[in-house]
Amino acid sequence: MEILQTMPTSILSSARRQFGRRSRQVGAILAKDGYKGIVDRARFMASDWVRPRNSMWEVFPHDVVAADLSQPFKPKIPKVAPDEPLIINWVEQPAGPGSGGHTTCYRMVKYFDRLGYKNRVYLYNTYGADLKYFEGIARDYYGLTCPIADVSEGMVDAHAVVATAWPTAYAVFNSRCSGKRFYFVQDYEPYFDPVGSQSVLAENTYRMGFHAITAGKWLAQKLSSEFDMDADYFPFGCDTSRYGLKPGGKKRTGVAFYARSSTPRRGTELGFLALEILAKRLPQLELHIFGEKVGGLPFKSINHGQVGPAELNDIYNQCFAGLNLSLTNVSLVPYEMLAAGCIPVVNDAEHNRMVLDNPHVRYAPATPHSLAAALEAVVNIPDFEAVSRRASESVASVSWDNAGAAVEAAFRRVLAA
Repeated sequence: MEILQTMPTSILSSARRQFGRRSRQVGAILAKDGYKGIVDRARFMASDWVRPRNSMWEVFPHDVVAADLSQPFKPKIPKVAPDEPLIINWVEQPAGPGSGGHTTCYRMVKYFDRLGYKNRVYLYNTYGADLKYFEGIARDYYGLTCPIADVSEGMVDAHAVVATAWPTAYAVFNSRCSGKRFYFVQDYEPYFDPVGSQSVLAENTYRMGFHAITAGKWLAQKLSSEFDMDADYFPFGCDTSRYGLKPGGKKRTGVAFYARSSTPRRGTELGFLALEILAKRLPQLELHIFGEKVGGLPFKSINHGQVGPAELNDIYNQCFAGLNLSLTNVSLVPYEMLAAGCIPVVNDAEHNRMVLDNPHVRYAPATPHSLAAALEAVVNIPDFEAVSRRASESVASVSWDNAGAAVEAAFRRVLAA
C-alpha cells in the first residue's frame, strides 16, 4: 500500500487504462471466438516472441558479393552441331515432394533425357539441407535419373547452364564453367517478398545478361520490356494421362479451391471469403479444399490437404467449378481442372488471360462477391455436362512434350547464333 501511494498518479492511471483495455479485449474475443480465440492469440504471440528477428536469406551473401553485375564473366560457349545432343547443367534449389515449379522443370530434364541429351542437376543449398535426402526425393518422387551434385563443388563444362530460381542465378553468374547462360523463369520472383533487400536481389538477376525461357508469354514480355532481356517462352502443358473426365463418373456436387496460405500469390484468404459468400447462397454445395490442411473456416468444407494426381482428378470430377487465384503468373491447376471437365474461375488479370488463352476459363474481378458470383454462375449452367465435355476436349492436345519442344528450340536457336 505504501508503494502504491508513492507511485506517480500518471503511472497508476496508465496501468488502470491498460488493464481495462485488456479486460475488454479478452471479453470481446471470448464473446466472438470463445476460449479457442484466446488460445490462438496466445500461440501467435508466443510464436512471434521466439521467431528469429533476422530471416534466413535464400541466397548466400558471399555469392551476392561475388556477383559484380558491372563486370560479367564471359564464358566460353562450345560449338554444337545441329544433330549433336546438348549437355545441360540445371541449377536447382532442393525440393520436397509436390513442388509445382520443380515438377515443371524436372519434366523438361526428363524430356531431354528421352532425346538423348546429357543433363546434370546441381543443388544450391543455402539451408544446410541433407542433400542425400533431397537427391532421394528428386529420384523417387520426381523421377530423375541424371547425375545430381552440389553446385558449391563446381560445375563441369556444358553447352547450356540454366538458373531455375533467383538464388540459383547468383551461382550461375559466378560459375566459371563453359556454357551459354539461360534462365528458366516460371514466375516474377521479386513479388515473392515484401519490397526490401531480397526483392531487389531477385530483381537484379534479370540484369545478369542471361537468356530467359519463361513459363508462358506474359513473363517473356515483362522481362523483355522492363529489363531488356532476350526471352523465349514455352506453353503450359497438361498431363492428360492423369487428369481427365472419368467415364461413368458421379454427379457433380461441388466446387474446388486450391488453397496455399504459405504462398501469398495464390490469394488464399481472398478465396476463403468468396467461398463463405458462396456457402450462404448455395448451402447444399460441397466445398472441396485442397493444397494444404486448414481449419477454423466459417463454412462447412471437405478438407483434402495435399493430394496426389489421382485423388486430385477425383476431386475435379466431383466439382462444377474450381477456384484458382493467381496474383502473379498463373498456376498449372486451371488446365488440370479443364481436363477433368471442371470449369476454372480465375481472377481477371492480364497475366492470366495471356497465358491460359482458353474460352472455357471464367474470369472475375478479384473481390469476394465477384468470385462467388462467377462460381455460382458455373454451378447453374444449363446442360452442364455438355459444357464440361467441351472444356475437357479443349485441352486434349495440350502436352508437356509441346512445352519441351519449345524449350529445345530456344536452346538450339540461341546456341547456334
